[in-house]
Amino acid sequence: MDFTIRWASLEDWDEAMDMVWKTFLKFDAPDCTPEGQASFRAFITDANLRRAFEEGRYQMLTARDEGRIVGVGSLRDRNHLSLLFVEESHHHQGIGRAMVEFLCEYLAREVGLRQLTLLASPYAVEFYKKLGFAQVRPGSRPAGVPVVLMEKDF
Repeated sequence: MDFTIRWASLEDWDEAMDMVWKTFLKFDAPDCTPEGQASFRAFITDANLRRAFEEGRYQMLTARDEGRIVGVGSLRDRNHLSLLFVEESHHHQGIGRAMVEFLCEYLAREVGLRQLTLLASPYAVEFYKKLGFAQVRPGSRPAGVPVVLMEKDF
């Protein structure tokens, strides 16, 4: 597979969030309450989140295959992985791993930080463990979305 990873542009937002939503519905929504599903939808469609992205306060990467967005990874609060989603047809091809590695290299080189945190869905916990993340505390279910706080020092 030949894919490219780059920082997202303003024109990428709608396509990226559409891919995130479709992937969430397939893999994460079944573990959420209806309230949790609505909460996640509200998060990715919130005008304030988009504004933060437009102003550079919410950084987002895209992975592209033949020009189409097949992966998204975003940072908030300097070193918290907010969203990492890879389209189902592109799972197990190294895209998620490559995006995490890109973000870790960026944080170390440009920001001077050597830790990445995230809230993992139950579906993604094992993936993150394979990348060297450790669970920080027991899982929780804020707003009906089950998550596990994880971190990685690099």
